Amino acid sequence: NGDVCVQPCSPSFHGETRFVCKDKKWQMFTDACANLDIRSLFQVIIAGGHLPFLGKGSPMKPIDGAKYSGADDHRNENCQADFSCIIPDILSSPAIPGNIANIVDLLKQISLVLSGNVSRGKMRSYSRIANHILNSSIISNWAFVRNRNASSVLLDSVNLFAGNLLLTNGSENIQEQFISTKGYSIHKNTTGKSFDFSMEFSNSENITGHVFIPEEELLNLSKTSKAISIAFPTLGAIMETSHLDPVFVNGMVLSVALPEELQHILLAFEKVNKLESARARCVGWHSAEGRWDDRACQMKSDDVSSVICFCKYHRRTFKSFSILMSPIKLRNAVLGYITCVGLGLSIFSLALCLIIEIVVWHHVTKTEITYMRHFCLVNIATSLLIADVLFILAAIVHDTARNHRLCVAATFFLHFFYLALFFWMLSLGLLILYGLLLVFFKITRSVLMAAAFSIGYGCPLVISVLTVAITEPRNGYLRSGACWLNWYETKALLAFVMPALSIIAVNLVVVMVVVVKTGRSAVGEGCKSQDLSNMIRISKNVALLTPVLGLTWGFGLATIFDKSSLAFHVTFALLNAFQGFFILLFGTLLDRKVL
Repeated sequence: NGDVCVQPCSPSFHGETRFVCKDKKWQMFTDACANLDIRSLFQVIIAGGHLPFLGKGSPMKPIDGAKYSGADDHRNENCQADFSCIIPDILSSPAIPGNIANIVDLLKQISLVLSGNVSRGKMRSYSRIANHILNSSIISNWAFVRNRNASSVLLDSVNLFAGNLLLTNGSENIQEQFISTKGYSIHKNTTGKSFDFSMEFSNSENITGHVFIPEEELLNLSKTSKAISIAFPTLGAIMETSHLDPVFVNGMVLSVALPEELQHILLAFEKVNKLESARARCVGWHSAEGRWDDRACQMKSDDVSSVICFCKYHRRTFKSFSILMSPIKLRNAVLGYITCVGLGLSIFSLALCLIIEIVVWHHVTKTEITYMRHFCLVNIATSLLIADVLFILAAIVHDTARNHRLCVAATFFLHFFYLALFFWMLSLGLLILYGLLLVFFKITRSVLMAAAFSIGYGCPLVISVLTVAITEPRNGYLRSGACWLNWYETKALLAFVMPALSIIAVNLVVVMVVVVKTGRSAVGEGCKSQDLSNMIRISKNVALLTPVLGLTWGFGLATIFDKSSLAFHVTFALLNAFQGFFILLFGTLLDRKVL
């Protein structure tokens, strides 16, 4: 806000800078600056509570009056038993981005090195440390943490550490304000087990969450085991959700540590924002890939205030679960109506276009140029007709069967035939250049057809195969919520957008070349008047269809970057759905030789 001063950090921190606004309501610290040295704090635990040293023997000093009590003041000889010696230093430090990153690193190191036989004292100290950086009042500070995966590292670290919690008298309950851990002994004769959480989300409200292990799952146990569950009311607001569509976590993050025999659990989430219009999704956090994955769960029920999910548990991948909800709800009924009506008209128009082409084929294909022009037009119409039908089938596959393999297949062929539409448009543009610029160089019909097929179907096939081969192994081929190319994780959609927009640009250049050539008298010097007339007629097709296709997918690209604009979505739905009608109108009905 223009009210910022720059101060150097303590010399112990190598002259890095900290930014402090004069107005105390606005404070932001760079993540380079922190008053916690995690290596030293970790050494305190390992050494049993001795004073940490920095560099070449310089003890850690307080920064700008910040109290650093130091492990030396505590001299806790049992520091390894409960980590209590470092708690005052951490809780007295401000939760600035640098300290957040350091505390996450500390928790990770503790989880990796000191997570064997976790006692109640250890778990309580660990929870207090995590609670310090999960406070709802400092969530915005996480935005400035340099490591964008810090929140997922925190989640994995807590899950690992809590999973080794020892149960006293068959149960355990360790409650902090923003993290809660519960554990129970379970065996095959247990009649279902439930973990119930009610925790503060902000200063004004609480949210609840429930984990239930069904009785039929418990029957799979061969011996008495333990079940641990951890609840995070604020972690969802921190974690990255950009891997999927623009969504936000709308409930607790609930983690579990269960025996390997247990594979399914029921979870109930109270919604933070109880929006009637927004659609909720049950998801699991994929630990190996660091993203939310809606294939981990199935939704059992969804009402205004809560969601019930049935999720599969796997100790190496899916251990944490929550609900996602789109913050933007466009008027889907309007868009759906436009799409349905437009697709119906498009399919009818394309079918009519092909019928007309069959009827007039021998009348309009008397020369090589006109033959290739109508040959390209038929393939353009065929490609779009198949793509429109696949678009409907893809929606059915996703909404009913939710079959991943069918969705991948539908997306592959949808990608292929939409690309084929554009590459046949490119073939039409190249045909114009051939007719205008290579008037003395004659190519046989068979060679022209082979070249057109190679461009029209060969190039799309190569691009489509490479796209699915590269992105699907990483589960980054499909976008969430539709059988279509992914954008938020792998940018697979660029494999369609870039070729399409490039072809539109090439064809616009072709149109300009036609304008220049036909405007010169020299254009008739080696070109028959009939051929010139054919070239001009083909050029009109390209000149009319190229802007239509360009505008259509230009608005489609705009919907990605401006997701809240209803105007962009409606315009894209209209242009996309009526492409078949435009091809019939500009490619067939406006051709004097056809009608």
